[in-house]
Amino acid sequence: MRTTVAGSEVFVGTGSREFDSALPSVVFIHGAGMDHTIWVMAARHFGRKGLCVVAPDLPGHGRSGGRPLTSVGAMADWLAELLVVLGVSEAKVVGHSMGALVAYTFCSRQPEVCRQLVLLGISTPMPVAAALLAAAQDDHPAAFAMANNWSHSQRGKFGGNETPGMWMFTAGQRLMERTRPGVFHADLAACNTFDAPDAQTIGCPVMVIAGSADQMTPAARGRGVVADLEQVHCHVELMELPGSGHAMLSECPNAVLDLLIRALI
Repeated sequence: MRTTVAGSEVFVGTGSREFDSALPSVVFIHGAGMDHTIWVMAARHFGRKGLCVVAPDLPGHGRSGGRPLTSVGAMADWLAELLVVLGVSEAKVVGHSMGALVAYTFCSRQPEVCRQLVLLGISTPMPVAAALLAAAQDDHPAAFAMANNWSHSQRGKFGGNETPGMWMFTAGQRLMERTRPGVFHADLAACNTFDAPDAQTIGCPVMVIAGSADQMTPAARGRGVVADLEQVHCHVELMELPGSGHAMLSECPNAVLDLLIRALI
């Protein structure tokens, strides 16, 4: 589905179902250098379970036009504007990596809209290695290679995908390589300068999903987010995926889907 926000065309994945904002809504936000396709499995599942799926390509990503936004706060505000355009007044919000930062910030700024928060591969703050930032500034292939390598566990770098013929490691590499010039660096810089909102502004239930072998956002960082939220009596739970790296949506698709079902239905 295509719509327009702030004068730029936006592509929104709907789980291959007809969009209906009158249904209970779930929003999926992708990470740095990614697009809505990382959510295909989850989007289709929940679309067929009677939910209105909103899985946008952020500005400058995937099939969306415009320039990439330069801060997580700007992305959260853009998401709020998108939901107004779509007529979505309440939603459960799911984000992975940078998308988790966007979801967290959105929930803080739009508490009346966010009814459930699911944060995959989150770290607050989310520092980015200087070498990766420098390589991404020039769109050097090394940037994509570094990010992809650090995103996968040792198991994830080999074959054996549950889908015959798929090699998750190369799929991740190709997805990042097709980003437009400057987009990956803008995303990484936004993550690097992220300042977490006050946990007291989060009032809805939260699930944090962490990979035990995640090198990009180690599970200990996810546990830290949970500890911060627990201090303000937020209903929060931590779910760890044994052996999974940061690319948990491709390494452990069924396990992730099971947790999303638990949180969203």
